[in-house]
Amino acid sequence: MADAGSSSPSRARRELGKALRGLRDQTGDTAEEVGAQIRLSGSQVTRIETGERTCSAKAFAALMDLYEVDGERRAELEDLAKLARRRQQPWWQEQYGDTVSAKYARLLEYEHDATARLDYQTVLLPPHFQTEGYARAVTAVGFAALGPDQVDALVEVRMIRQHRLNGENLLTVTAVVTQAALDFHVGGLKVHKAQLRHLLEVTRLPNVSLRVIPYEQGENGTQAGAFNILQLPGDAPDVAFAESVAGNVMLDAPLDVRRLNRLFRNLADVALDPEESRALIQRVERDLT
Repeated sequence: MADAGSSSPSRARRELGKALRGLRDQTGDTAEEVGAQIRLSGSQVTRIETGERTCSAKAFAALMDLYEVDGERRAELEDLAKLARRRQQPWWQEQYGDTVSAKYARLLEYEHDATARLDYQTVLLPPHFQTEGYARAVTAVGFAALGPDQVDALVEVRMIRQHRLNGENLLTVTAVVTQAALDFHVGGLKVHKAQLRHLLEVTRLPNVSLRVIPYEQGENGTQAGAFNILQLPGDAPDVAFAESVAGNVMLDAPLDVRRLNRLFRNLADVALDPEESRALIQRVERDLT
């Protein structure tokens, strides 16, 4: 079975890009000016700095010479560059590349490196808390054009992502959902009851927190569509993904990420605390017939 957590070339690519951007800022040169000196376009330099493009050995050497980096610092950056150039396919591409879309792959790439995930859902439960039956039901509806084998593959991907709730490479998941997410009978009554029981189990994990916004909060629980924020290790900035009918839309502009972090805090403030939320889940499960 695939492992959803370990160091990755994508993380090294982003760390190298950040370091290169810092070096360029020290010179005061634009990306176009740097590109002209090392025979790359300004957009290629920018994509290397954002981690969207791998820095070739030739381009790396040219940048180090241009920025006059040598000694131990150059050796450290060269190690990063070598790791970033490793042709290592992530588990979701190796096994599910014919099913996982480019937008979904980007989310998986950042989540693979993240240490924590903040999740807000309006009518569905967060993917890391879903049972296989629940995940299959929402995937079959949300991706109605896909065949049974493709639905199976997407459900397997979701189940693999949940492995990080246990083990050494823990992902901390803090979620806020509306009460509606508890009430929808996704997959039918039997699947729904099993999902609520599973929710009570998973919320006992020390790295999991779930808060429910009750109906009484009215408009306070309907401020936005579903979104999640991924917190990366070290001093790497957060990235956010908003969910839409077109798939996950990545938001990494500092202003957007700050706004969503503030919105998440506001939503959590009007929600029940984790113990009160568990009590509500138990009442909903008990009242099912």
